[in-house]
Amino acid sequence: MSIRNELPNAAATGRVTLRTIAETAGVHVSTVSRILNNQLGDTQHTAAAETVDRVLAVAAGLRYTPNPSAKSLRTRRSSHIGVLVPTLTDIVLATIYEGIEEAAERHGYSTFVTNSQDDPGRRERQTATMLARHPDAMIFGDADFHSDFLERQRRKGVPFCLVSRRVEGFLSVTTDDYRGGQLAAKHLLELGLVRAAVLAGKPFASTTIDRTAGFLDTFKAAGHPIADHLILYGPFDTTGGREAMQAVLSTRAQLDAVFATNDFAAIGAMGALRDAGLVAGVDVAVIGYNDVPLSGAIPMPLTTIHSAHNRMGQEAVELIVKLLNGEQPNSVLLPPTLVPRESTLGVATARTMELQSNRLIATQKRRQ
Repeated sequence: MSIRNELPNAAATGRVTLRTIAETAGVHVSTVSRILNNQLGDTQHTAAAETVDRVLAVAAGLRYTPNPSAKSLRTRRSSHIGVLVPTLTDIVLATIYEGIEEAAERHGYSTFVTNSQDDPGRRERQTATMLARHPDAMIFGDADFHSDFLERQRRKGVPFCLVSRRVEGFLSVTTDDYRGGQLAAKHLLELGLVRAAVLAGKPFASTTIDRTAGFLDTFKAAGHPIADHLILYGPFDTTGGREAMQAVLSTRAQLDAVFATNDFAAIGAMGALRDAGLVAGVDVAVIGYNDVPLSGAIPMPLTTIHSAHNRMGQEAVELIVKLLNGEQPNSVLLPPTLVPRESTLGVATARTMELQSNRLIATQKRRQ
């Protein structure tokens, strides 16, 4: 016969209960409850370290697992957090979700995620489906800067925060994308690359709005405003970047730099430059945004702006936990950093070598 079957106060199904652990450990059931709840992120228990160790050892030995239904009835919480993102095929959003999951687990929450594809109708339907499962809170990673969707969720009393994208008046965790745009612009200007185009991304996303504004404002302040026809909007992917770059090239503008607000769009732009007989990183500098793992591994390593995506996800959960504890936290703005690589540095090097070569040729001609 199993030892579990011989334990006191085991449920008829053989399930180990809090009372089973309490009688085995020789403590009151309320002590067990406080200690095990602390493992799920609460902070109210006051038990001696020896007692905590003994209870945890007994629980582990009995392979205790909490009953989520019972806990939900007792606390009126489900211990679930719903997450809505545009698409998990995007490595940026997948990394953010990993951070959400890690932090949620630390606090005793489980998460479930679905995709909106940045489609307003699908966003409405998927949110309704998730709310029907009664999560304690929601995290939205697909915020539309111009939509009233979030205001309607707030009126419903749904606790939530935003991640990756921001909207004025709502709690969020984002990179300081305006600053990121500034960093990209200053890098190009310092290299003497002043004829730039911008592949801006989706016009309803704050990532597009803020990164583009930071870049344009910095170029304008330096005396190099960028014409509207050199600012192209489109999807955050390689196809979108390629098509936007082709549109820029069709204007026959004389360019020495391109800023894409997404690394994959930047990689797509490199392909369009290649097709046009130009070499990214030699003829035209290309700078992206996000610092995805691929950006440093391609044949022409991509200069980019680094965002801490895993941390972004974790910080979103911290805000949710504070909300659920009755606090009023502030939005979190994470600092971006420039990661310079050959896709911009190579252009400066090539121009320096060309200048030196021209000077040498001129000197030789004067001596003849």
